[in-house]
Amino acid sequence: MLGTLLQSKEESVASMVYHYKHGFSGFAAMLTQDQATRLAEFPEVISVKPSRRVRTTTTRSWDFLGLNYQSSHTPASELLQMSNFGEDVIIGVVDTGIWPESRSFSDVGYGPVPARWKGECQTGPDWGINNCSRKIIGARFYTAGVPDEYLKRDSLSPRDHYSHGTHCASTAAGSAVGVDGEEASFHGLAAGVARGGAPRARIAVYKSIFAGYGDSATVLAAIDDAIHDGVDVLSLSLTVPYENSYGALHAVQKGITVVYSAGNDGPRPQTVEDTSPWVLTVAASKIDRSFPTVITLGNKQQMVGQSLYYQVKNINSSSHTASNFTKLICAQSHEILHQIDVKGAILVCLNDNDAINPSDDFHHAAKYVVEGGGSGLIFAQYTTDTLSSTVAYCPGIACVIVDIYISRRICQYAFDSSSPTAKIEPTRTVMSKDVLASKVASFSSRGPSADYPAFIKPDVAAPGANILAAVGDSYVTKSGTSMAAPHAAGVAALLKALHPDWSPAAIKSAIVTTAHVTDGHGMPILAEGLPRKVADPFDYGGGNINPCGAAHPGLIYDIDPHDYNKFFQCANVKEGISAIASCNTTSMPEYNLNLPSISVPDFRSAITVSRTVTNVGELHSVYHVVVQSPTGVKMEVFPDVLVFDAANKVRKFEVKLSPIWNFQGGYTFGSITWQNDRQVVRIPVATRITIQDFYADVA
Repeated sequence: MLGTLLQSKEESVASMVYHYKHGFSGFAAMLTQDQATRLAEFPEVISVKPSRRVRTTTTRSWDFLGLNYQSSHTPASELLQMSNFGEDVIIGVVDTGIWPESRSFSDVGYGPVPARWKGECQTGPDWGINNCSRKIIGARFYTAGVPDEYLKRDSLSPRDHYSHGTHCASTAAGSAVGVDGEEASFHGLAAGVARGGAPRARIAVYKSIFAGYGDSATVLAAIDDAIHDGVDVLSLSLTVPYENSYGALHAVQKGITVVYSAGNDGPRPQTVEDTSPWVLTVAASKIDRSFPTVITLGNKQQMVGQSLYYQVKNINSSSHTASNFTKLICAQSHEILHQIDVKGAILVCLNDNDAINPSDDFHHAAKYVVEGGGSGLIFAQYTTDTLSSTVAYCPGIACVIVDIYISRRICQYAFDSSSPTAKIEPTRTVMSKDVLASKVASFSSRGPSADYPAFIKPDVAAPGANILAAVGDSYVTKSGTSMAAPHAAGVAALLKALHPDWSPAAIKSAIVTTAHVTDGHGMPILAEGLPRKVADPFDYGGGNINPCGAAHPGLIYDIDPHDYNKFFQCANVKEGISAIASCNTTSMPEYNLNLPSISVPDFRSAITVSRTVTNVGELHSVYHVVVQSPTGVKMEVFPDVLVFDAANKVRKFEVKLSPIWNFQGGYTFGSITWQNDRQVVRIPVATRITIQDFYADVA
C-alpha cells in the first residue's frame, strides 16, 4: 500500500516505522497529512490515526496514585494544591546521604528555611556549607563505630556515593524536574516530570550507612538528632535491629510520623521487618507502566519480554550486538553453561531453579555471557517485578526477562532451526490502563509479623517496582520496598501540611483506612508470588496507598502516643555487660490498641475488641457498618450505626469475635467498613483459631 501511495519502493521502506502483525494487521509510517488522507481512502484500510505523544509526568508513580502535577494541560491535584505541595514540611531521610547537585534538589523559588528548624549542615572533604540550601536544609553524617574498611570506600560527609539515599529523598520530596525543560528519564525510558510526593517539602539528610554498612548505633543517633532538629516525617528505607523501633517510638511521641520499608524477602511469609505498631511499615507494589522489549526470531516471529535495554550511541554497527540478527543458543540448565560458547551470540537461559528469588541465577548467567563475549541474554523467570538487574548485570549486552512459556517457544524455534538467529530491539515505555496494576511485588516482604503477630503488618503498600528517581546527576530506576517507603513518607508530608494538628497515628489511620483493595478495573489487587494470588492483609495491610482519599478520611483511629506504654512495659534488662530495652510483656491485650486493623493470632474463644473513631469529616454525619467476617469466625459490631455531631465527635464501638470451628487453623481475613454516601473507612481483620500453644503447622 505504501508503495502504491508513494510511488516508490525506496520511499515506502524509508517511511515505515513499525509493522504490526501478531496482535493485528497494520503499520506505522511517517506520512504527510495529505498522504494520510489518501491512504485512508484505500479499501483495505479500516482507519488512519495520528500517533499522539503519551505524556508521562518519580515520573509516573505519583500520577498513578492520583497526585497529578500541574502542567499546561492539566491543573495539579486537589491534595497538592490544598497542601501547597507540602510547603515547609520537613522530611528527614536516614540513608546513605544525598547528591545535592541533582536537579531534584534545586531550591529555586523556595523561601527562607523554616524558623523552627534547629538542625546542622555538617561539612566534609566533598561537602561544603553551600551544599546545604533552602531545599536540603540540614545534613549530618555518622561515622562513629563504622569499620574503617567501609569508611575508606565512602566519603566522610553527607554526600551520597551509593545512590540509595538520593533516590529515596527525591522520591519523597524531590523538586519537579522536566516541567519546562529537559524531562527526566533513563536513557529515554520512563521519560517525564520527576518529582517527589511532596515536591515543596524540605529535606534533612542523616547519612547513617557507608559503603553499604550501617548499624543500630548510627541509625539511633540519626533518629535522635532528627527529633532535636524538628523534622515532621522520618523516612527509613532500611531494615533495622529490634532496639531501633524504640528509638522510633520516641520520635512518634514527639509528633513525628516514622515510615519504614517492609523488607525485600518476599514472597515468603513472616519476613516483614520493622513491625512496631507505632511506625508505618510499607510494602511494595507495581504501577501501570511497562517496558516491553521485542525479540525477533530468524523466522520473523516476534516475542515480547521486559527490559531496560537501550541502544548505546555511536556503537560500531559492524560489531556483534543484539540489535542485529545474531546466533541464538538455548541452555536448558544452568549446569551446562560452561559447555557453551556464547561469543557473539544471544543466550536463552531456561531457569530450571524453582527458588523464590531467581536473581542469583540471572546474575550468574549474565556474568557468563558478558565474560564470554556474548551479545545478549534472554532469561526466563516467573515474574518481572524488578528490571534494574537487566542494566546492572549486563554492561554492553542486551538482557531481557521473559516468562517460562515464551522462553520455551524461543527454544523450540532454536531446536527446530539449523541456524537459529534472533535480535533484540531497544526497550519502549508503555503507560496504560491495559497494564495490570496495582500488584504487590514478589520481593515485598510478607506478614504476619514474627515479633508482633497481634498487629497486622505491613500497614500499606506503595509503588516500589521500577521507580525512576535521582541518582547522582542523572535518573535511574530502582526496585524495592526502599522505593515504597518514601512514597508513603511523601504522602504523610502532604497530610501533615494539610492537617498540621494530626498525630502520627491519625496520619497512619488516614493512609490505611482509605487504601485501595481493588485495581483501576475494580478487580481485587493481586500479589505476585509462587503462585500469583489475590492479595490479603499480610501482603499489603490496608491496601494500596490512596493519597487523595487519605486527605479526607472521614473517620480516624487516633492514639495518644503515650498509650503505647500501656501495652509495652519496658524495663532495662541485663544481657552480658550491656542493658537493652525489653518490651515483650503487655499489661493490656494488644488487640485493644486503637490501631486501624485488628489481629487475633491466638483465637480460642469468643472475645470482644474495642475501637474508637474520631470524626474529621462533615460535622453532622452518620456511618453504617459493613462487616466481612473472616472464614470460620462470626464477627459482630455494636452499635452498627455511628452518629456524629458537634457534641459527639468521638465514638466507641465493640467487635465481638466468635470462633465457629475448633481446630488448629491458619489465618483467615475479613474487614470492618464504616461508610455513608461520601466516605468509606475500612480496616482489615486477621484471625487464627488455635487450640494449642506454640504449635507449628509447617512440618
